Amino acid sequence: MERNELIAKLKDEHCFWSYDEQTVKDVPDDILIEKTMIYLDLPEIDALFSLFPFKKVKGVWLQHLVPQGDYLYTLNRFFAWYYFHAKRPDQYVKSMATRHFNKMFA
Repeated sequence: MERNELIAKLKDEHCFWSYDEQTVKDVPDDILIEKTMIYLDLPEIDALFSLFPFKKVKGVWLQHLVPQGDYLYTLNRFFAWYYFHAKRPDQYVKSMATRHFNKMFA
């Protein structure tokens, strides 16, 4: 799957409703990864790992999704377990969120 296919699927989900045809092609990688992880299904999320380095996908997850706390808690637990192989997903997500907030306010 290519980047353009992910963008098209996200447009079908109305994620980029405010973008025109020219600017939607210039969506930053971190936004594309974040929106894919939130709004699309497993095959598209799996495609992220072939389009981008593992470290980049995990970094976007830690920076954009984990800090959303209870809103995405179940989804984040799944990602921690399934994609990032955390042995204790609950504790991992909570500790990563705490680490993120400590860095923000340090």
